[in-house]
Amino acid sequence: MAFNFGAPTGTSSTAAATAAPAGGFGGFGTTSTSSGSAFSFSAPTNTGTTALGGLFSQPAQAPTQSNQLINTASALSAPTLLGDERDAILAKWNQLQAFWGTGKGYFNNNIPPVEFTQENPFCRFKAVGYSCMPNNKDEDGLVVLVFNKKETDIRSQQQQLVESLHKILGGNQTLTVNVEGIKTLPDDQTEVVIYVVERSPNGTSRRVPATTLYAHFEQANIKTQLQQLGVTLSMTRTELSPAQIKQLLQNPPAGVDPIIWEQAKVDNPDSEKLIPVPMVGFKELLRRLKVQDQMTKQHQTRLDIISEDISELQKNQTTTMAKIAQYKRKLMDLSHRTLQVLIKQEIQRKSGYAIQADEEQLRVQLDTIQCELNAPTQFKGRLNELMSQIRMQNHFGAVKSEERYYIDADLLREIKQHLKQQQEGLSHLISIIKDDLEDIKLVEHGLNETVHIRSGVFS
Repeated sequence: MAFNFGAPTGTSSTAAATAAPAGGFGGFGTTSTSSGSAFSFSAPTNTGTTALGGLFSQPAQAPTQSNQLINTASALSAPTLLGDERDAILAKWNQLQAFWGTGKGYFNNNIPPVEFTQENPFCRFKAVGYSCMPNNKDEDGLVVLVFNKKETDIRSQQQQLVESLHKILGGNQTLTVNVEGIKTLPDDQTEVVIYVVERSPNGTSRRVPATTLYAHFEQANIKTQLQQLGVTLSMTRTELSPAQIKQLLQNPPAGVDPIIWEQAKVDNPDSEKLIPVPMVGFKELLRRLKVQDQMTKQHQTRLDIISEDISELQKNQTTTMAKIAQYKRKLMDLSHRTLQVLIKQEIQRKSGYAIQADEEQLRVQLDTIQCELNAPTQFKGRLNELMSQIRMQNHFGAVKSEERYYIDADLLREIKQHLKQQQEGLSHLISIIKDDLEDIKLVEHGLNETVHIRSGVFS
């Protein structure tokens, strides 16, 4: 059973999938390179066949591999190197090396030792995570170039980079190199996504397919030129075909326990967007952890930008609402002024004419409304009462909010302590006064008895 580092991570960044070396656990397949005398984007009929490397294919069971498995089993179970009881100790040592994934297993004097790597099926330091599947098509022409430079250097020299890539493509004037995106990767690396647009003589243009562009970059001389620019890795960013996904899920990668692989498929939080990816050794785990931290920082940066945009929009909304209220007041003022102008104009137009029946009826209605408004028990009285209440509330509010004093917390604590001591002193004084009153009552009572005794003697 393979060692599990813990619960598989639910999500992983796309960079974790794209930044892995070709044929490694983080890749989505590569394209084999086909040699040709001349390069042409317009005739991609024989640019290479898609090879399901890395996770998408299992190595063929060659005789050498069968011998290696036999040698591994012999080194772990029954070494015959010394011919005594020390072979059992050697077997346990070989098992420990196989579990750790490093070292050499000696088992026979006539056969070379077995080299234990982290990919051997007995290595315990393995886990399964998840990587995002790209959703770009081959027609989009997206190719990823990983540079061994910082993002700031790439962005400052982006134009020179585009010109250099254009020269690598032959300097053809019908080709245009475009940068789709730039993203920071761990260990001061940068991921640059590019695509090439090819213009035809009739004026139409199309993107060069990603597999065609990748095949050109993988040529020996072109790859050397890219390495001089600082490119450490190139790969296509295309979606997986259903056959590739099926083959990936049905065939566990080399060295991964099928039970763990099946459990990883069951625990996949989103089988439509994520695929299980094995992680072998602490270096791979550390790499994915760095990528995840990098993506977390990028997400936090984006959230901060969104938060700033929201704050700015809220300020703009407040300003806009204030302007709307101002314009409403201005519109009402203009409406009143316009109404006054219309009234004066209508008066001038009707001057010299007798009052008509509809105008008389309108005057009667206006007089009735005016009387209702001026009635003491109607609207005018209520308005006067509301105005008086408003004045009274404003007066009380002004009195309450005249001055406020604030005392320091330490000073307030000292005042409380002093008042407490004063209260205790008063209580003690009151108790003394009560005791003195009791004594006075006893003295008074004794004096009264003495007086009665003397009065009886003299009588």
